[in-house]
Amino acid sequence: MRKLNLIPVILILTIIPSAYSQYYTKEKTPQRIVINLTESPSESMAVTWRTIGEIENPEVQIAEATNWIEFEENIKLIKPKSRKFVTDQNFEVYQHSATMDGLKANTLYTYRVGGDSEWSEWNQFKTAQDTVAPFKFIFLGDPQDKIKEHCSRVFRKAFKTAPDAAFWLIPGDLTSEPADIQYDEFFYAGGFIFGSTPSIFTADNHDNDFLKKDGVIVQNSQGRKQRSGLPSTMFLEHFTLPENGPVGYGETSYHIDYQGVRFIVINVFNTKKLQEQVAWVEGLLANNPNSWTIVSFHKPFYSAGRDRDDQGTRNIFLPIFDKYNVDLVLTGHDHAYARSHKLKNGVRVAENEKGTVYVVSVSGPKMYSVNTSYDHIMAKTGGNVQLFQVVSIDEGELCYKSYTVTGSLYDSFSLSK
Repeated sequence: MRKLNLIPVILILTIIPSAYSQYYTKEKTPQRIVINLTESPSESMAVTWRTIGEIENPEVQIAEATNWIEFEENIKLIKPKSRKFVTDQNFEVYQHSATMDGLKANTLYTYRVGGDSEWSEWNQFKTAQDTVAPFKFIFLGDPQDKIKEHCSRVFRKAFKTAPDAAFWLIPGDLTSEPADIQYDEFFYAGGFIFGSTPSIFTADNHDNDFLKKDGVIVQNSQGRKQRSGLPSTMFLEHFTLPENGPVGYGETSYHIDYQGVRFIVINVFNTKKLQEQVAWVEGLLANNPNSWTIVSFHKPFYSAGRDRDDQGTRNIFLPIFDKYNVDLVLTGHDHAYARSHKLKNGVRVAENEKGTVYVVSVSGPKMYSVNTSYDHIMAKTGGNVQLFQVVSIDEGELCYKSYTVTGSLYDSFSLSK
């Protein structure tokens, strides 16, 4: 038998935090790219991303899209804001954000982000038209839990069903906690979609920071972590949202006018401070040049799950919603589905009368038992079903369709004016 000379081999393992493993592992490669609508969606678009390593010369490059790569001859350079951010696991990362402004309405653009010779792929988005025009958007209730495992297919089925959606809207509870690993799951599920289809988000209870005393998270008598009532730095660092709302509610309460529809997004987490936003909301409703009004926030007027009843939100805003004839209200929070008839002051009205339709939906796997307290005003309720909604507006008609994750039509209605 031939004698073997054994040479010791030393293996050196490089440990890279799992939260960073979804994309390339180079420190300067852009990750978690997301575009958000601005308050001027026909003229600008916001973009946010992060890198593990510091970038000396970060940039956004943007040009009108072409059929080949000749757009590279007409690139506009934008300098983003960049800052170091320490995650909840004490990892140092770098967040970058910019507004791509001075854009043409109804125009397809291509852009990429990066710097120091490390770049993202070229993504595309289209600006809004600067006039009334048909469009559709996707509405999703709370993703919140097991996002990578169980929300990925919801996001992807929604995209396949309406790939031409102008934007996505999620009214809070993007994750269960403001934790880096959960945001990693959120961006994993959204993938390239978030970099090419703009989004509207707001922060609510699960998107808020924990209340701390002497550096320790405060718990109640049942051992539950208490929230501070302020949007988490994790939320604020990952998204660049409008700041045209009331003072103190930047990026969580705002409005956007989009091709004939006024969207009003409200942060309703702290019910003791809702009154502070009433004058702002009423001003937007009273002086509204758009034909349609859609309002979105987290906690619904008419609870769909468990034995909940969010009277605080309802008592504050219902009178002005009725006064100014809000058309549609989109919410989450209750981890069940409920869609009301057209209502006025909590009472069903005829189809040809003015009123508001209220919707609660859920996209994630966490479910509550269905609340039957409001069955008398509901057109459809249900539980244990993950859903996404496609809402289309074409001048005098609004068409709403709710789909299961398997693609079956679950609920639908239309409004005319």
